[in-house]
Amino acid sequence: MEEATTPLFQQVAELVADAIVDGSLPEGERAPSTNELAAFHAINPATARKGLSLLVDAGVLQKQRGIGMFVTEGAREKVIAQRKEAFAGRYLVPLVDEAAKLDMTASELRELLGSVAESRGLYD
Repeated sequence: MEEATTPLFQQVAELVADAIVDGSLPEGERAPSTNELAAFHAINPATARKGLSLLVDAGVLQKQRGIGMFVTEGAREKVIAQRKEAFAGRYLVPLVDEAAKLDMTASELRELLGSVAESRGLYD
């Protein structure tokens, strides 16, 4: 787990969602259990359970009584859609605010963003 201001249960949910997005936890597969997550990350099982519950509430995981939690069909697309919706507020607003503090123009910011994107292999 990372040292951050984000609550641990949200970090748990993000880690599991990351695994769904990158394909290491595909649709139909059993998600790590509360106890597995708690032991691996050395956290309280209630914290892990709360993180998994966020994903159940979002329709990304479903409980199968006595068996565990499984990745739902369409879960990857749901997670991506949710993250795209939150993207501007989470990343772009702070970026633009910092650029404004540095007296950067919009064209300077676009040029910098394009340069960084290209260096990371993202092209038009």
